[in-house]
Amino acid sequence: MVTTIIVGLVAVLAGGAGSYFLWDIVLQTKSRNLLKEAEVQSEIIKEKKAIQAKEKFIQLKADHDLYINDRNQRIIGAENKLKQREAIHLQRKEELQRKIKESEVAKQESDTLRDSLTVQLDLIEQKNEELERLHKKQIDQLEAMSGISADEAKTQLIDSLKNEAKTEAMSYIQEIMDEAKMNANKEAKKIIVKSIQRVASETAIENAVTVFHIESDDDTPEAIVLSGFDPVRREIARLALHQLVTDGRIHPARIEEVVNKVKKQVEEEIIETGKRTTIDLGIHGMHPELIRLIGKMKYRSSYGQNLLQHSRETANLCAIMAAELGLNPKKAKRAGLLHDIGKVPDDEPELPHAILGMKLAEKYKEKPDICNAIGSHHEEVEMETLLAPLVQACDAISGARPGARREAVESYIKRLNDLENMALSYPGVTKTYAIQAGRELRVIVGSDKMTDAEAESLSYDIAKKIQDEMTYPGQVKITVIRETRAVNYAK
Repeated sequence: MVTTIIVGLVAVLAGGAGSYFLWDIVLQTKSRNLLKEAEVQSEIIKEKKAIQAKEKFIQLKADHDLYINDRNQRIIGAENKLKQREAIHLQRKEELQRKIKESEVAKQESDTLRDSLTVQLDLIEQKNEELERLHKKQIDQLEAMSGISADEAKTQLIDSLKNEAKTEAMSYIQEIMDEAKMNANKEAKKIIVKSIQRVASETAIENAVTVFHIESDDDTPEAIVLSGFDPVRREIARLALHQLVTDGRIHPARIEEVVNKVKKQVEEEIIETGKRTTIDLGIHGMHPELIRLIGKMKYRSSYGQNLLQHSRETANLCAIMAAELGLNPKKAKRAGLLHDIGKVPDDEPELPHAILGMKLAEKYKEKPDICNAIGSHHEEVEMETLLAPLVQACDAISGARPGARREAVESYIKRLNDLENMALSYPGVTKTYAIQAGRELRVIVGSDKMTDAEAESLSYDIAKKIQDEMTYPGQVKITVIRETRAVNYAK
């Protein structure tokens, strides 16, 4: 029993020792493995840190290089600006020195000129004193020879001139009275015509005035009256004003933009009106420029009649009468439409409108019989075909109804045209506008073509020429406008 116990104890001790040594070996092996893994992980971490540190260094170096390059660019830019400023300062310095030299030269010249003028003024004063002495001596001699003083002679001369002026004035008054008696019948007819014209007030207003109505919530109607002798200008002004009021943006640049746009629209409307007229009348193969002139008739008047309406009436009358007489209605209609085409051009040479119309028809390849009918409808040229007297008769029929025509408007428009063209003939003048029913003439000149003093002189010259060469009621105010415009663009 004791032996068994001892053997058991020895076995237990031997098993415990074996287990201890076995676990020690296992733990040592595991510890070594852990150390190896730790070393491997440490190497991996070390390599990652080295790579990160290298990347960070590269990034910092790149940022540093970028900063250095940017700083160098700024330094170069600053150096360039300094060089430019130095060049500008050097140029200004040279210019200032040049001006100083020029001013010194000018001062020397002015001093020389002043000395010369002083000498000349002294000579002029001496001459004046000598002339005064001679004049007084001559007066004394004349008084001694005539036996009367200078004051008495002046009084006698004034009395003589007064008597002569009274005689001439009485003669002039008598001539006026005689002329008034001779023209009494004509004046009476004119009064009747004016009475008829007052009934046709809308037609009279249409020739010189356009009314532009402004919408308003008030009871009082508001309107702008556009007055002008040129209907095309009035139509452009009316359409431009309508667009500006509708848009609400009204300033000089916008006004010019809208006016230019409206001019194109009116030109297109003129061409469209001409085309529509020829289509309505069944006229084909007409030159585009003649079609444009026909469209422009819409904005012209003949003694108060609308020129386009008058020409259409004449064309239709010609066609009907030609058919009755066995003539060619199409040719007659074409000649009737074109018979007053010479009244349309703006340049208006010194030719009767019939002759000018004939030349325009010849220029744009109309047939000879049509050209002759246009040129002879007022008998300025000889009638060569039956078409000519037919056009003449139909023109008279269209304009013969009472109150249809008024001489006053034609002469008024011609006077305003003459005013504008007279001022436009002067060099440096770019635009002219007759306003206030011809009582004022606005003349626009180029600022680069004349000085303020020359503009003032131009105003006097135009006024003198109008006074000498034209007949007009009241007085005409001439305003010369010299405008400077500086234009740049922000990009």
